[in-house]
Amino acid sequence: MKIDPRISLIEERLKGIRRVIAVSSGKGGVGKSLVSSALALTLARRGLRTGLFDMDFTSPASHIILGVGDAQPEEADGIVPPVVHGLKYMSIIHYVHDRASPLRGVDLSNVVTELLAVTIWGKLDFLVIDMPPGISDVVLDVLRLIRKAEFLVVTTPSRLAFETVRKLIDLLLELGVPVLGVIENMKMGSSDRIRREVEGRGLNFWGEVPFDPRLEESIGDAGRLMRTEFGRAIERMAAEKLGIT
Repeated sequence: MKIDPRISLIEERLKGIRRVIAVSSGKGGVGKSLVSSALALTLARRGLRTGLFDMDFTSPASHIILGVGDAQPEEADGIVPPVVHGLKYMSIIHYVHDRASPLRGVDLSNVVTELLAVTIWGKLDFLVIDMPPGISDVVLDVLRLIRKAEFLVVTTPSRLAFETVRKLIDLLLELGVPVLGVIENMKMGSSDRIRREVEGRGLNFWGEVPFDPRLEESIGDAGRLMRTEFGRAIERMAAEKLGIT
């Protein structure tokens, strides 16, 4: 069996990264990319060396959330991500721009492997990965290729949303993958059902993020995003759960 030489290169690329946080969800539309972006901004603003890797290849959104603009990576024995708002940023959007990228199966795994192998992150305290929704090939590739990844799972109060999130959590626990905790986003009522479900599985419930009707207005403006109720909630959770000051 032939061994892909890129695998050992990936290990080399990632060895300078202290922690990798994969922000995931069971389904789309729960605010995963917003959580990823706000978390990465929070870490960078605390003076921590931070990277953000948008791995949601079919519908990348973090470049819109952050207002990345024309920032482009540089080539130097690999790909050096541009620095955006104080963090290193990498996305397939640098290459496909506003075109759709209908990848599947082997092709998708090949793109994941290639980007991990060529991206030069250098030394980082945190690499935040914006994962695609569900239990996809990309999720399985991250489990295979990034052994140090810790998963932060995002859900909403919706029973349908948590049902798919529950399946993802159960898979991660079955595989012995570290789960940092679960965030309940877009909270509107007073039910503690999600908290009970999460803690009943022995997991850390990071907290509730209230539904913020003004959040949409902050899209594209990183400073404004972090001043929203949403941004402040993510900042508080990161400070408490990751022990940053």
